Amino acid sequence: MIDNQNDLTNTSDAQSRLRRKGGRSRRASVLLGAVALGAVTVAGLAQGTLLPPYNQAVAATAAGNPAAVQPSFADVVAKVKPAVVSVRVKVAEAAPAESSFSGDESGFPPGSPMERFFRRFGENAPNGAPGGERRGPGPKRFGEAQGSGFFVTSDGYIVTNNHVVEKGTKVEVTTDDGRTLAAKVVGVDPKTDLALLKTEEKGPFPAVPFAKETPRIGDWVIAVGNPFGLGGTVTAGIVSARGRDIGAGPYDDFLQIDAPVNRGNSGGPTFNLAGEVVGVNTAIASPSGGSVGIAFAVPSETAGKVIAEIQDHGSVKRGFLGVQIQPVTLDIAEGIGLDKAQGALIARVEEGSPGGKAGLKTGDAITALNGKPVKDARDLSRAVAMLDPGATAELSVYRSGKTETVKVKLGSMPGEKTAAAGPGSPADLGKLGLALAPAEEVRGMEGKGVAIVGVEPGSQAEEKGLRAGDVIAEAGGQKVSTPQDVASAIEKSRKEGRKAVLLQLASPQGGRFLALTLPTG
Repeated sequence: MIDNQNDLTNTSDAQSRLRRKGGRSRRASVLLGAVALGAVTVAGLAQGTLLPPYNQAVAATAAGNPAAVQPSFADVVAKVKPAVVSVRVKVAEAAPAESSFSGDESGFPPGSPMERFFRRFGENAPNGAPGGERRGPGPKRFGEAQGSGFFVTSDGYIVTNNHVVEKGTKVEVTTDDGRTLAAKVVGVDPKTDLALLKTEEKGPFPAVPFAKETPRIGDWVIAVGNPFGLGGTVTAGIVSARGRDIGAGPYDDFLQIDAPVNRGNSGGPTFNLAGEVVGVNTAIASPSGGSVGIAFAVPSETAGKVIAEIQDHGSVKRGFLGVQIQPVTLDIAEGIGLDKAQGALIARVEEGSPGGKAGLKTGDAITALNGKPVKDARDLSRAVAMLDPGATAELSVYRSGKTETVKVKLGSMPGEKTAAAGPGSPADLGKLGLALAPAEEVRGMEGKGVAIVGVEPGSQAEEKGLRAGDVIAEAGGQKVSTPQDVASAIEKSRKEGRKAVLLQLASPQGGRFLALTLPTG
């Protein structure tokens, strides 16, 4: 089971089992561990194969300081922990359609005779409605999601996971020194499960950088976050694997780490020993819902680029090739004459796409991109998506028994086209209290329009009933598909001398209109 970790679970059963363990077996385990450690230390001294930081530890032991055998992460933790925050999100839950009565309200089990009696005759029947039936929709209910995050700039930008904030109506962060700050969603990228928040509180805030180098398998890492609501928790482990595909999205390329990561760690950072963020914790594989030593983090090279795009443009721009691809299996490799099953086979070329214009053909096998070998179809998808629209990609293509070089000027991924921010446009959306994204990019949404992914607490948008999850179909009488379309409609309404912009909202229950007063200044 792959489990995104933004829920709080009960650990009392696990704690009681630990308390029932006998002290004798525990002492035996400690002794066995000491013996095992001694064996490893002796072997390392004999072969000279120990890696830092154990080299220094062994040297210290030989000098008569046994306490130095285990490395300490305290200096790194002291450096990075102030930048890590706990994220709390108020989430609107679906209201009951007709009845607000439940067995829990009566104190009797649902379906029991007494529960049926109270349902029929109890005080929960509003306005004398028989059977406890509510006339009209019930009151909106709210839940709370919890996660983690970290400051990436001193002026208050915070990174977390999209799944932590995607359904939120109000976001707050708690800093390491105990302050609670209101935050708004700047933008999200569901395809990599990343989100960028911003607090308007005055800084400076302690910030941490993304690592520029990819960690090696076996490198030490430190995870800091808010597991089970316990903020400021630090765990340590190593990088277990790289390039993991867990089926979470089209560009999966996760680091696997064995540092204990649990529910509530989502969106929190994993650091190297230099105090740089090497990954953003996103998911765990667990049969129980708790840590079993298999956690997944978005690597820094992906997270750094995505967050920079969101900060600059409000969404992510990705390169687009315009071809449908599939893996090169052993049978396919033998059939087309390739030496090994590696690369991506073109199954279809979209008419008028960048790949089609460059001369790519069905049956071509793409074996390298900009000189770097392509492992498989997913590897090619990730690599192209990391390039900017308009960039020229040099493809090595195996065709009719020989390799050719094809240069392609990449386009923009459909549905992710976002124009450069014009003067005042981002500020206008911010003053309205809205964070927007193309609806087709937002997980769980279908159709066209612009999705509201965040509403600033206390803004006029919140006061007039807009919520995360609403979809704007038209703004100022114009159909919209990107946040920039909405910003353009606002600017047009202002130039026409209007004091408000009219929004048409779409929902499965039908559409409605709502006017927002235009920001001034």
